[in-house]
Amino acid sequence: MDEQVMVVSILLLLFYHQSKIYNMLAMNFRGPFRVRADRNMPEPQIEHPEDAIVRVLRSCICGSDLHLYHGLVPDTRVGTTFGHEFIGEVVEIGPSLQKLKVGDKVMVPFNIACGKCAFCKQELYGNCHESNPMATAVGGIFGYSHTAGGFQGGQAEYARVPYADVGPTVIPDWMDPDDAVLLTDVVPTGYQAAEMASIQKGDTVVVFGAGPIGIMAAKSAWLFGAGRVIVIDHLEYRLDFVAQYAQCEAYNFNSIGDPVVFIKTQTDSLGADVCIDAVGCEAKGNLMNTVLGTKLLLQGGSTTALHWAINSVKKGGIVSIVGVYGPTDALVPIGNVVNKGITIRANQAAVKRNLPKLIEHVKNGILDPKQIITHRIPMEEVADAYHIFSRKLDGCIKTVLIPPTA
Repeated sequence: MDEQVMVVSILLLLFYHQSKIYNMLAMNFRGPFRVRADRNMPEPQIEHPEDAIVRVLRSCICGSDLHLYHGLVPDTRVGTTFGHEFIGEVVEIGPSLQKLKVGDKVMVPFNIACGKCAFCKQELYGNCHESNPMATAVGGIFGYSHTAGGFQGGQAEYARVPYADVGPTVIPDWMDPDDAVLLTDVVPTGYQAAEMASIQKGDTVVVFGAGPIGIMAAKSAWLFGAGRVIVIDHLEYRLDFVAQYAQCEAYNFNSIGDPVVFIKTQTDSLGADVCIDAVGCEAKGNLMNTVLGTKLLLQGGSTTALHWAINSVKKGGIVSIVGVYGPTDALVPIGNVVNKGITIRANQAAVKRNLPKLIEHVKNGILDPKQIITHRIPMEEVADAYHIFSRKLDGCIKTVLIPPTA
């Protein structure tokens, strides 16, 4: 009898444990072009004294998430929850945390950074040496495959945040949550794209890509003194949006012929002072690059936008790259880089470094990030949300997912 009671007790404990741990709604990756809203995903737990658990209030689908969704990023494992742009309320903290408390509402940068390594001390939070120690380049990123540390992302009801005294920033009381969630990636990345370009007063800046990052890069270029901002894309609705939001020129590369020749004709045959690649590995516009990079996977994505940037910039100009490419080799016209004396600057955005000034820009009305949000979709409909964003349906610019617990 005692043995039966013990067995029943153990079974009840196991059932309680399972019901407590595996009852969270989250996005679940099942393979390329297959995601679902899964109500039986494991709840995050405190795994380290510096962890925090947040109840997610908003999360976004990023263009970089589409690279995962389309099967272009190595070691993206079935069962992964995507999402590196999210805000939330702190519901549990590790014993070593000193800056956060339960109840704080925080924006969580997509970089997972320890704050103590040699690179974090240089404010290169996207290159943290501790959060992704098996890599030689990028630091840890939420929900971005095991090449970026294998961390689960924020397209879920709850998320574990490592090094929670370093990255998360308390959301000011006056800030709209929709603005706050865009400060976790989109705004800082677009801003850093312009910052890395070392724009001088009066410069002509060309941005390749009219997605959310390109839109923010174009908007930010004016803040650094650009005299002319041109955006190149192939989707008319995005071009119309960026022209109005960023008050720039916008051109469809299907209508202007060779974009390199077009830009030369716009700049007295010299080339642009600055070119920004805000597209990355799924750039359209060149069949060979598309086939090699996104169909046969023989290089780290389609490098069409990067080719255009290198060939369109003037001699001695600057190319700034924030578009995401895979870790494998890519076909790049390095000879043109050398012979033209081009400076190339590239990195994942160090979100934490620029957050204070970006918060001030939002407060003062200089930036209004939430205007780029076109879709607010319940997390239960995450599969439809990915389909809409991937297929560029319904005029989709930026999608925010709302968990039922928000």
